[in-house]
Amino acid sequence: MNINDDFSARIVSHAPNATWTPSPLPGVDRRMLDRVGDEVARATSIVRYAPGSHFDRHVHDAGEEILVLEGVFSDESGDFGAGTYLRNPPGSAHAPFSREGCLLFVKLRQFTPGDLESVRISTRATPWRQGLVPGLSVMPLHSHDGIDTALVRWAPNTRFNAHSHPGGEEILVLDGIFSDEGGDYETGAWLRNPRWSRHTPFTGPQGALIYVKVGHLGAEFLVS
Repeated sequence: MNINDDFSARIVSHAPNATWTPSPLPGVDRRMLDRVGDEVARATSIVRYAPGSHFDRHVHDAGEEILVLEGVFSDESGDFGAGTYLRNPPGSAHAPFSREGCLLFVKLRQFTPGDLESVRISTRATPWRQGLVPGLSVMPLHSHDGIDTALVRWAPNTRFNAHSHPGGEEILVLDGIFSDEGGDYETGAWLRNPRWSRHTPFTGPQGALIYVKVGHLGAEFLVS
């Protein structure tokens, strides 16, 4: 199964247009954003757990990245509420579940060689740093080998400089409305801008909170 697998193309997915696909486990559905492979795949998805649902124990031989968007996600290592950022490194295993239901942003099999760090960050309790322009705040989440992941908070009516992304850029809008020359992207929108793409992002009166990953398009990922 291949979905949005041309990584040289700009992709925009708006939440109201989402198609949900059942996983092999009852109560766990997925909004597939990009995918190369079948059930074992290099994949980016929004994953929805119904209350009381679970996934069988499994090994992430090439790693897993999770941002909890709503509810509480759990496994043997603990309970992780909305705003938790997790990285389960290659070779890790767990049996995830959710008692009350949850919504996750998940990236599978996208760890570069040597990236073995296990990460647990409560973004609701982590301080913000001043960004490069007034009105911009940044919360770094993870960096490895030129790939950087962060939350970025945009105050209302903030404008960033025109810039390019040599290694590409991926954005999930977590709150508000994020904009650039290509349009407006409301809460739940997902964008993937290819290598060397260029834009001038800004926000209007609502401001925005976004997840951002840069430098990873064109990177060599684990393939085991």
